[in-house]
Amino acid sequence: MFGYISVNKAEMKFREFDIYQSYYCGICRDLKRKYGVCGQISLSYDMTFLAILLTGLYEPATVQGSCKCIAHPFERHATRNNIFTEYAADMNVLFAYYKCQDDWEDEKKLLKYAYGRLLEGKAGKLKAIYADKIRTINLLMQDFSDAEKESNADIDALAGLFGRVMAEMIVAKEDEWAENLRRLGFFLGKFIYLCDAYEDVEEDIRKGTPNPLKLRYASLDFEEECRTILMMMISECCKEFEKLPILENVEILRNILYSGVWGRYEAVREKRRQNQAQATSMGSEA
Repeated sequence: MFGYISVNKAEMKFREFDIYQSYYCGICRDLKRKYGVCGQISLSYDMTFLAILLTGLYEPATVQGSCKCIAHPFERHATRNNIFTEYAADMNVLFAYYKCQDDWEDEKKLLKYAYGRLLEGKAGKLKAIYADKIRTINLLMQDFSDAEKESNADIDALAGLFGRVMAEMIVAKEDEWAENLRRLGFFLGKFIYLCDAYEDVEEDIRKGTPNPLKLRYASLDFEEECRTILMMMISECCKEFEKLPILENVEILRNILYSGVWGRYEAVREKRRQNQAQATSMGSEA
């Protein structure tokens, strides 16, 4: 379920994108420092949102620097590091580990199983740092796995469980902002889960893998129903975001929540529309 929380680059100023990229590179450095190349492989843009969100809310001391890396071997690029890029790196590894577990259980992908075991070993120290958080997430993921295997799995229940997982990851401190962050994460998690189910529904039908949208896919209202539910989820998420006293990089965060999160969904929807139109055209010619 990686790849949904990203920016709409076309609607960003160059300076804003440079700042966004510097947090991404900062998380990459923290992953390498704490988990080595194995951790770096798990890097995604999703947790960049988390680092910028928590930095904007709590305004910690942030170190700006620059470095070269395998992805940019010939030129230095800007980095930003603070306690929340490190936290985002930790959550990135944890999230990647659970994703590997899910892929193994659903499709028995050996590569994912092996990588998951590597991540489990690397992330062992997280259990001491985030004992309560990981205990809660483990229980939620077990409930999620059990519910997903049911033939009549309820889409809202599954999305809600994943939303609670995302809520736990987004809340870094139990303070006055924890409840707002938890609700923001809950609805963002539901949105991500629904987007992922929407994207995978055709492939899951072919493979016979779990997807609670499979029974609804044949409905004439499928597309409209999915978009309506997604709009409701991200609207609640944005409502909680706007309650937070964030000034720093707020436009980057709004770009992500109001526009960027829709990018992958819109691409999938358009491709599906074109495929269906092509199939209808070929059928009428026959």
